[in-house]
Order: sequence, then C-alpha cells, then structure tokens
Amino acid sequence: MRLSQVVRSGPGQYICEAGALRYLPEKLAVFNRPYIITGKQSLAALRSFMPAPLDIPVLEYDGSASHEDMQRLAALAQEADVIIGVGGGRALDTAKGTAELLNVEYITIPTIMGTCSAYTPLSAVYYPNHQFKLVDYYHRSAYLVLLDLSLLLASPRNYFIGGIGDTLAKWYEAEAITRHYNSQQLSIMVRMGLSAAKETRDTLLSDTEAALAAMDAVTVTPAFQRVAEAVIAVAGMVGGCCGEYGRMAGAHAIHNAMSYLPVTHDVLHGVKVAYGILVQLVATGDAEEVAKLMPFYKSNGFPYCFRSLGITTDALLAIDRLSEFAARDDETFRLAVPGVRTQQIALAIRTVEEIANGRVDPH
Repeated sequence: MRLSQVVRSGPGQYICEAGALRYLPEKLAVFNRPYIITGKQSLAALRSFMPAPLDIPVLEYDGSASHEDMQRLAALAQEADVIIGVGGGRALDTAKGTAELLNVEYITIPTIMGTCSAYTPLSAVYYPNHQFKLVDYYHRSAYLVLLDLSLLLASPRNYFIGGIGDTLAKWYEAEAITRHYNSQQLSIMVRMGLSAAKETRDTLLSDTEAALAAMDAVTVTPAFQRVAEAVIAVAGMVGGCCGEYGRMAGAHAIHNAMSYLPVTHDVLHGVKVAYGILVQLVATGDAEEVAKLMPFYKSNGFPYCFRSLGITTDALLAIDRLSEFAARDDETFRLAVPGVRTQQIALAIRTVEEIANGRVDPH
C-alpha cells in the first residue's frame, strides 16, 4: 500500500496558543542532538518570540525544497536525533525530507500561514531551479506541531491570504474527486475528512475578513485562531483522513503548471491555488460557484483573473502552457475531471476571464 493511501490524521502532539514557543524546551528534553533547519528571516522570527535563547545548531536551507538540498542538509546533520523545521512551506518541507533521509523525528514550527505543510507528512519537492518536481510522502508524521499565535500574528499578511486560498481548495478539490464515487464506497474516515473540509470552507468564508482585521490590529482573536488553525491544522487533517480522496486535484494542477510561467514565480503557492479553484470549478461544470466566490475573492485580495496574477501579456501563450501542463497524464486535474483534455482546461481558463470581466453570465 502506498503511503498516500494510508490514513495520517495528525501529528504526535499539537499545541496552538499565544506564546506557545515557551513549551519547546520541555518538548526537546527527550532528545540529545536537535538541529534546526530554517531560513534567515524565519530564524529571526523564532528568536524574537522565544522566551530564552536556544543552544541548537542551525542549518540554512537554500530555498528550493529540492532533493539535492535535503541530501546536503542530511550530510551536515548526521548526528541529529530530531530535526526542527522553522519557517514557511518550503523550509518545513525541506526539514521533513531531511528527517526522512536521516530516519529521525521532526518538529515543525510555522512562521507564516501559507500552507498546511507544518501538519502534513509529505513535501512538495522542486528542482533546484524552483520548477515543481513531485510530492514525496514520508513514513513519519510530526513528533510535534507547534503554532505560536503571537508569532503568526506578526507574520506577513500576504502569506496568510495565500494560506486561506490554499485551504479553500481542500473542499473544492476533495468534493470534485469524491463526486465520482458512490458515498457508500467511501470509508467513515474519508467522510469525516470531507465534513472537516466543508466546515473549513464555511469558516474561511465567514471569518476571513475578521481574521485579517485581527492581523492588522495585531490582536489574537477567536476568528484569527479559527482561520489560522483551519489553514495549518484542519487542512492537513483533511488530507490525512481522506488520503488520495482529499489530496490535490484541479486547483493544484493549475498551480503546478504556473511554475512554468516565469512571470508567476513570485506569486505565492496558495494564491496560485486559489485561482486554480476557479478554473477547476468551470471545468467541472460549476461555473455558478465561481460567480458566488468572486465577491469574496475581490474583497479579500484573492486572484480571480490573469491580470490579478500579474499575467498582463501573452495571454494566449499562458493559456496554452497552463492547459497543456495541467492536462498531462501524470498531473492531478484528471482527478477532478477524469480524462480531461487540454482544450477543456483552456476553455475553463477563458471562461474564468470572461466571468471576472462580466462578459458572461455563469447562470
């Protein structure tokens, strides 16, 4: 059985509260040789919120989340008995991959709310040039996931927006995958994951505005905590319970395709995925849902057309590249639309542009 088919509902331990970093020293007491893998900015954020300095070796990843960098770091941390990943998605994915190579436990401490990487026992792996390569699944889940809401409140707002977009996709991708199955074919764990995905979507649609306002006011509020946990923890649990029924589908295929458009390289992962939701919804025959989401996207800063993604020239070339890549046999769009063809995705992209510009009535 592939690891992607195994139920992985969560980490060994999970802590989420303001000031939660104060628990890290006691959690490390059972280890002898911890190593931190992080980047410069993430390390600075960790040190700003740690109640006391940590005397732990620090290794800096190269930003690629590549197999090559994981192998380099594993060679430098051969004595480690636990890897502590600190940072955003690529830093945490690098830490998890390094721990897998070393066959040791790992702890994740997110410093931004961009993805559910802190919670999931897998990594999105890229080539050293930052083009998407594949997804690796790991034998271990996290020993500890530690969310310090005080640290996260001070994190970049745009990453939080991207994380919300990525998490919104959990419901739409899981629903698109499972609609092709009789509900009686789905296990209770899969159905539990689907229920959590739907609850997460509803939470995001109702609480996002208040959560972003809390960030602006630098105040931990119930809405901020709900959305932060939805993005990092519940989204990861959805994939862990649903397995291949709740993983990536059409929205993430569009994200992966965008790694081949240089103009989008600076666009955050979740922002690309949020746009991919719209393309998937049109392709699955749910254009009315796109119209319902448009006000939410526009009022909260989510991308809803090429222009909002920074694609302002060569639109036809961009459509061709996106649709050709996303329709590949080894890509995940076909999980949402079995047998999808390049022309279908291209038409969906053009339709999203028409809806966004008010030139077509999706009803």
